[in-house]
Amino acid sequence: MSENMHTDFKKDMSYSDYLGLDTLLASQKRLSNQHDEMLFIIIHQVSELWMKLMLHEIDGATKAIQQDHYQPAFKQLARVSKIQSQIIQAWDVLATMTPAEYKQFRDSLGHASGFQSFQHRQLEFALGKKTDHILKIYAHDEALVKTLRTAYEAPSLYDEAIRALSRAGLAIDEEVLTRDVRNTHEENESVLYAWQQVYEDIDRYWDLYQLAEKLIDLEDWHQQWRFRHMKTVERIIGMKKGTGGSSGVGYLKAVLDEQFFPELWKVRTTL
Repeated sequence: MSENMHTDFKKDMSYSDYLGLDTLLASQKRLSNQHDEMLFIIIHQVSELWMKLMLHEIDGATKAIQQDHYQPAFKQLARVSKIQSQIIQAWDVLATMTPAEYKQFRDSLGHASGFQSFQHRQLEFALGKKTDHILKIYAHDEALVKTLRTAYEAPSLYDEAIRALSRAGLAIDEEVLTRDVRNTHEENESVLYAWQQVYEDIDRYWDLYQLAEKLIDLEDWHQQWRFRHMKTVERIIGMKKGTGGSSGVGYLKAVLDEQFFPELWKVRTTL
């Protein structure tokens, strides 16, 4: 009976049912009567959906690398880079909003700010930027803190890449392999030398070479996303503070030089 019921449900299920469009398309609730607020809401919602998929793919790639299953990891990381190109272009759409148009509904946002995106924090954790200060920001939401803490306490994508170097026979300092993964990785000479060996003997370390380039792609796109974010904010609100109380453009400029995978950038100079 249950099989027949399942079959009947599949026959009756529509495109809208499968995608939950009733809920999705009812989620754009403007707090003002200003036309351009709809653009603001949808751009940020779309970006959050893309981030959800990025987290899904990075998690899959991280687990694959743990098992030395490189081909699935490469496919997933390549997909992340394609997603990144989409969310970068989203800033171009938002940039069609002028300062005068944004000013008409900005006060309606209260203290809401993109800086409060918990999925963006999860992405930073997954890529290796760790700080327990983030957990304190969301202390009021127990379930959310639990989700973030899981990501905070887990090895990052780069942690697993470094462990893969070690499994391949490349010498990595023990203090790196056994370090507390709740801390942000700091540049290390043994990791730099290991990547240098990979780049100098591509045939021998082909999988690790491809992994290195996939990671560079990912960080390159992320930096471009940061830059477009900064320029879009500067274009719309100038040097004003953000609605969440951040320094706005000043903060966004400061993080442009941050790197998730420092040795992979430095090795380009040492080769």
